[in-house]
Amino acid sequence: MMLACGMAENAAILDISGRAFMDEADSLRVLLPAAEKFSAYEKDIMALASTWTRQIRAHGIGHGVEAMLETYGLNTEEGVALMCLAEALLRIPDAATADALIHSTFEGRHWEQYLGSGDTWLVQVSSWGLLLTGKVVDFGQDGTGVLRAVKKLANKMGEPVIREALKKAMQLIGSQFVLGETMAQALRHAEPFMQRGYRFSFDILGEGARSDAQAKQYVADYMDGIARIGKTVPAGTELFAAPGISVKLSALHPRYQLVQRERVMAELLPRLKQIVLAARTANIAVSIDAEESSRLDVEMLIFERLLDDPALAGWNGIGFVVQAYQKRAFYVLDWLAALANKPKRVIPLRLVKGAYWDSEIKWAQQAGLPSYPVFTRKEHTDVSYLACADKILAQRGVFFPQFATHNARTVASIKIAAERQGWKKGTYEFQRLHGMGEALHDMILQDVPSRIYAPVGTHKDLLAYLIRRLLENGANSSFVHLLTDESKAPEDILADPVKVVKTEHHSPIPLPADIYPDRKNSYGMDFGNLAQLQMLQSTIAPHKASSLAGVKDVTVDALDQMLADAQKTFSGWSSTSAEQRAVILERAADLIEDQAAELMTLCAREAGRTLADGMSEVREAADACRYYARQAIDLLTPRMLAGPAGESNMLSLAPRGVFACISPWNFPLAIFTAQIAAALVTGNCVVAKPAEQTPRVAARAVELLHAAGIPREVLQLAVGKGETIGAALIADKRVSGVVFTGGTDTAQAIAKQLGTRGAPIVPLIAETGGQNCMVVDSSALLEQAVDDILLSAFGSAGQRCSSLRVLFVQEDIADDLLGLLKGALQELRLGDPLDPATDIGPVIDEAAKKSLLAHIGEMKTTAKLVAVAPMPVQGCFVAPHIFEIASIGLLTREHFGPVLHVIRFAAGTLPKLANAINSTGYGLTFGIHSRVDEHIRLLASRVRAGNIYVNRSMIGATIGVQPFGGEGLSGTGPKTGGPHYLLRFLSERALTINTAAIGGNVSLLIREN
Repeated sequence: MMLACGMAENAAILDISGRAFMDEADSLRVLLPAAEKFSAYEKDIMALASTWTRQIRAHGIGHGVEAMLETYGLNTEEGVALMCLAEALLRIPDAATADALIHSTFEGRHWEQYLGSGDTWLVQVSSWGLLLTGKVVDFGQDGTGVLRAVKKLANKMGEPVIREALKKAMQLIGSQFVLGETMAQALRHAEPFMQRGYRFSFDILGEGARSDAQAKQYVADYMDGIARIGKTVPAGTELFAAPGISVKLSALHPRYQLVQRERVMAELLPRLKQIVLAARTANIAVSIDAEESSRLDVEMLIFERLLDDPALAGWNGIGFVVQAYQKRAFYVLDWLAALANKPKRVIPLRLVKGAYWDSEIKWAQQAGLPSYPVFTRKEHTDVSYLACADKILAQRGVFFPQFATHNARTVASIKIAAERQGWKKGTYEFQRLHGMGEALHDMILQDVPSRIYAPVGTHKDLLAYLIRRLLENGANSSFVHLLTDESKAPEDILADPVKVVKTEHHSPIPLPADIYPDRKNSYGMDFGNLAQLQMLQSTIAPHKASSLAGVKDVTVDALDQMLADAQKTFSGWSSTSAEQRAVILERAADLIEDQAAELMTLCAREAGRTLADGMSEVREAADACRYYARQAIDLLTPRMLAGPAGESNMLSLAPRGVFACISPWNFPLAIFTAQIAAALVTGNCVVAKPAEQTPRVAARAVELLHAAGIPREVLQLAVGKGETIGAALIADKRVSGVVFTGGTDTAQAIAKQLGTRGAPIVPLIAETGGQNCMVVDSSALLEQAVDDILLSAFGSAGQRCSSLRVLFVQEDIADDLLGLLKGALQELRLGDPLDPATDIGPVIDEAAKKSLLAHIGEMKTTAKLVAVAPMPVQGCFVAPHIFEIASIGLLTREHFGPVLHVIRFAAGTLPKLANAINSTGYGLTFGIHSRVDEHIRLLASRVRAGNIYVNRSMIGATIGVQPFGGEGLSGTGPKTGGPHYLLRFLSERALTINTAAIGGNVSLLIREN
């Protein structure tokens, strides 16, 4: 796949892509002049917005989502617990897990503070809507009955009537967010709003299809929805006055990503066209919904292709959604305007502020992006929204503007500006979410049309939508939140964002590179960004054909000389200050990042690592150098210890000597570099023996470390076979410590050999394998679990020591989860690791392939085959397999590759399950997918594993963030990338001086009374 092909015709998209990570201050300098144009109407804006705000407060905020947020808020433990209950309870099929979730929700929280407040949202639904026997119970105005009911409920968690009552209560909460569970219901519920003058855009809940079958079902749902909506549209209705439908492209294809551009264009685009053609026939406009910022570039490519389709020429019903919190929003509008004029058409344009903000911030930090693709302050987004609105209003006849906002000031600003600029009624509209902004939009409805963005779908599928809406509208800085705070005057919550930004535009959030207090975060990239991806491909291109000249094995005699040189050099290197050594390692980190393209290419060609894996390798190597550099400076500073008068006691740490660093092939750069960095920064010399399969990556890493300033005799590379060079290195008495990452059997052999050397006892720091397990109970969100299972089990072709090997699934959801996994597995692509579209590369060599195929063959006769991924490639590949087995005891050892074993378990058997996991003797990584706190606490406390991950994948530990390492058969510790790791490379020395013996105790003699 060559994404660079066709770039000429996408130059505008490429230019916009390059602006994703603009400096925030630079972005604001561009936006402020446009946003300032609204200042000309400031007096009228404040008067109108203040009037609306006072009227809303006088008449009440309503009975929907805003009222719930007013009662609870997202800054309370109870509010979060309520959302967790609403999110999970309705999709839990079994009573035991539902009861456990209910108990976890009520345990230790202070619900009574919300009771007795009279006419609150809580009391209106009768405190969780305890709809006993189908009737709402009247608990009285003082709320004391509610309190008694909640206490009674807490004592009877297991009663089916309470469980069902709470499920009905959660359905009541769901109805505040979802217009109807089916399109027929939604249309009925929409009718009263339509009679009041509201328009509708129906959003069929569902995004992020995990399989082709799931995507096809979403397409069918859209087609059915369009047909039903179309029947309600009277003949002759103007297109923009008719109901519309919103489509999320991630629902139409399981691989809606830029790196899968060819598949997306061949498979997703025809589905989208089918939907759009049906909408055209029904006279219904379609809006392509915005999603994560990493999908914007591929969305623009699809939208441009769709508008170029002759079958859709001349139709004005294809809409686009622009998120003002993205730094690219202002420039996307210019691109859309150019499309509207080629040929002439009108594009319905929904301008939103954005609903993925917290995820965007987290992702940018985790990925080490150059900056954030979104603005980091609400006021900056508000300025962007106004700037975009100004650009939209300035281009009459290009767009049908749809301003989506619940902010009274924003509505007033646009309404007044549009009137002053001659926009007529019906030529633009405002939009609100179902359950939000009703009081405000009721007041503007007579002057400007308003459209309700209305989710349609089952309450149990509510999660993604629910969480985003609450975070967006319940945050402390949101207008909805401030509106309910009676202590704030309208003028205070209606401040001009332009003035605020001019006064103070500093971001409280550090850049991704600066999130750590003592070191720089490693640099990464966004594979969904067209500009970054094209740059990566251009920089790796020269290295694809470069020679992979062999690195010669050293002889035993040469190894002997290496050890002699290292021993001779040790004194000088160890006496170098920790600060000087740290500077060299930080320089090495910079060099590793500078040569990222070459190193990623080497990792792909020599170890079969995908480009994403290669980027992680580079980042981890750089992180290790920087983390250990900073840590060593503090650690190696001598400490005075408290003691009796007349005596000084100093504790210091000293390097041990020459370390043997023996690294594996599965992380040929990251682990190799991390081992060396830790040994070197603590003042030790190193003889590094890389895996036999990956000597070239190791050789290049050593060259970079030498270039950074590590003397050649201090760091030497010993390439060779384990049974010769490795054995000789371990046996040599000049070796003062061993760092090893690899198989458990090999680690045990090394430990045994070290014990028979007849030399001083030296430390062995071993990180070995694991029979790594994950438990998924019936409260887990299946789509999230599927994503994390696939990545944990099959990422890096399952060739990580942390990879998931055994998946325990609660039997109540096993069939559903395995069905999703089976479908998702078919979407994975094996192939050339240098192709960005490749998910899984080859296994390391033919020996590994042979061993894995033998295990797969055995499983086919003794276990149930659940699924196997397609493998259209030849070579050293092993297709990912999923088998169902009866017991973990059937697996006598770890199988290092893309094979996942699944075991069903019954509710209530978690203690027994934890014992079974511990019985393997391994203890490296462990995963939990659950929404029940009790289950999480039980498993985390009982399963003996070095790294436990909850509701996320089990791979990808970050240096200094998730210190990595196991126990039992999985390693000796201390954890790599953690605060205790360097201690193992050092000896402790205590120096005690009797100061009273030389002239008396000065500190006592000069002491003042």
